[in-house]
Amino acid sequence: MGAGGEWAAPRVTILGPPGSGKGTQGIRLSDFWKVLHIASGDILRHILTEEPDSSLARAARVIEAGKMVPDAVAARIIFRELERPETARGFVLDGFPRNVAQAEMLDECLGQRAMALTCALQLRIDESVLLARLSGRLTCPECGESFQISSAPPRVAGICDRCGARLTIRPDDEPAAIRMRLRLYHERAEPLYSYYARSGRLRVVSADGTEAEVFSRCLEGFGVGVGDRNESLV
Repeated sequence: MGAGGEWAAPRVTILGPPGSGKGTQGIRLSDFWKVLHIASGDILRHILTEEPDSSLARAARVIEAGKMVPDAVAARIIFRELERPETARGFVLDGFPRNVAQAEMLDECLGQRAMALTCALQLRIDESVLLARLSGRLTCPECGESFQISSAPPRVAGICDRCGARLTIRPDDEPAAIRMRLRLYHERAEPLYSYYARSGRLRVVSADGTEAEVFSRCLEGFGVGVGDRNESLV
C-alpha cells in the first residue's frame, strides 16, 4: 500500500515467446487491477485500419512486407497510448518492448512522466509446449482474436466468437515457421531479460498449465492473491 493508504499503480510489461499467453494474462491482470491493457498488436491493427493515411500508419506498414516495425515507430505507437490520463492508475503492456533499445526508450519516456516500470513479467514455457499450442492456433483476420483447437476452441467451429468472421491458420503458425520465430525471438529476448534482471525488475513465471493457474502464479509474484483486488505491489 502506498503513502496515505492509496493502492500503488502497477506498471507492468509482459514478456514471453509467441504462444506463451501474454495477451491472455495481460487482459486478466489489467482487469484485476482495473488498469489499461496496452497491446501493441491491437493498437497497430487499429492504426492500419482506422488511420490508414496517417504518418504512423505509413511508417508501420512495413509489416505487410514481412518486416519488423522500426523501434522508433513501435515506441511512438506505445507512447501515444501512455499519454492517456488513465495511465496514472497504472497499465499492463503487452508486446512492448521487444528489445533492449525499446526498453531504454520506454524507461526514458516513463522517466519524463515521473514514472517507472514496476516490473517485467517473463512467461517461461517449454518449447515443445509452445509448438503444440501454436500449431493448433486459429486466428481471426478481422479482430485478431486467437483460439486453440484443443484447449480453447471457438463456440462455433471455424467462426470467431467476438466478431463472427471465419477463422484462419496463419502461415507463420506452421511448425517450421514456428521454430524460426522462436529462434529469432530468443535472440532478441535474452538481452532484454538480462536488461531487466540487472535492475531487479524481472520476475519469471512458469506459463505451463491452465490460464487460471498461470494467472495465479503471476499474482503470487506481486504478493497478491486471486481473491484480492488492486493490492499494492511489493
